[in-house]
Amino acid sequence: MRFVLLLKANRASEAGLLSSKSLMSAMDGYNDALVKAGVLLDCAGLHPSSGGVRIDFSPGVRTMTDGPFPEVAQLIAGFWMIQVKSREEAVEWARRCPLPPGFEDVQVELRQAFEPADFAEAPREREEPFWTRMEPARGHEVD
Repeated sequence: MRFVLLLKANRASEAGLLSSKSLMSAMDGYNDALVKAGVLLDCAGLHPSSGGVRIDFSPGVRTMTDGPFPEVAQLIAGFWMIQVKSREEAVEWARRCPLPPGFEDVQVELRQAFEPADFAEAPREREEPFWTRMEPARGHEVD
């Protein structure tokens, strides 16, 4: 089972404040623990929304809006993608996430990702699912 842990943004992350050395050390330890447990698939911190773009899709229209975006509580500051055996295990990893001291209203949201088996009954034009045809991005080749 794959889960994504979404670290929600707050005023400090949207202001682009860099984390303290102690928090970076704690995050490194957390990430190392995820790697050692063999559950970490990917993780990243995200730049503030001031550098982002939103694209709204309406019938026949694509509207682009440059950041920053005002709804801070709805924004994401970073993520971890993990693969675990159960929802309970994912919750335990999420509960261990180190959070910045003094940052108010910090929240981590846990969401399960769909798996190929979830779509086993869906009609397909091709037998081979798209993810089996994916190639690594340039500079990210798999050994």
